Amino acid sequence: MRYSLQAGGKRLRPVLVLAAAELFDAEQRVDPIPAAVAVECIHTYSLIHDDLPCMDNDDLRRGRPTCHRAFDEPTALLAGDALLTHAFFLLCDAYAAQPSLAVALCRELAAAAGSRHLIGGQMLDLLGERSAVVTDAMLRQIHAGKTAAMIRASLVLGGLIGGAPPPALAGLRDGGACLGLAFQIMDDILDATGDAATLGKTPGKDAKAGKATFVSLHGLEASRRMAEEQSTAASRAFRSLPGDTTFLLGLVHYLTTRTH
Repeated sequence: MRYSLQAGGKRLRPVLVLAAAELFDAEQRVDPIPAAVAVECIHTYSLIHDDLPCMDNDDLRRGRPTCHRAFDEPTALLAGDALLTHAFFLLCDAYAAQPSLAVALCRELAAAAGSRHLIGGQMLDLLGERSAVVTDAMLRQIHAGKTAAMIRASLVLGGLIGGAPPPALAGLRDGGACLGLAFQIMDDILDATGDAATLGKTPGKDAKAGKATFVSLHGLEASRRMAEEQSTAASRAFRSLPGDTTFLLGLVHYLTTRTH
């Protein structure tokens, strides 16, 4: 568990929890760190399982051998299971003094990580590998579940901790959905153009596996335009939020111009 969780990475999702929480002035200041760690536990579990031989069968993650390569497949499977369950223990334990908040956080994270979003998106991705034709609509549905849902949930968890009113939570949801799609499009671009040393993971694996990506469907230039369109929509949603959104807007720009 520690090997995979502490391996590095951008820590995007926990950063989004913290950034969203800081936008609002809750009547009683609540520590967002446990929620940020819980989100990273979920994300790391999903990477461990995604890399397993029965899924993508990958050898490299975050610049290190994947969990099942460093240990073995059963250990990696259990490490992922343990991180998944530990995330909800963290939320229940850390926010026990605010039970309504703990329930809201658990509900939001469970919905994003469950069969309708993260796992559902993974299943659609597997089905897409067996499909002769994957359309743009199908690809967007896959990544709305696989990628965007957890990015959106990270922002909403921060908003809930910060005491965001319903309109602001809606803005976080809208911005998160657009940011998540922009992030995935950039991932597809980098998978097609990057190298292992820069990316910290195996490049070109989607093409080798015959997976549909935004690049394979639309080409590099059109994909870059699509990423820019989604990042513009995310920025628009974040500008509608109260507080100082400078950091969030800068993060959107970084994520859609990054090289790794």
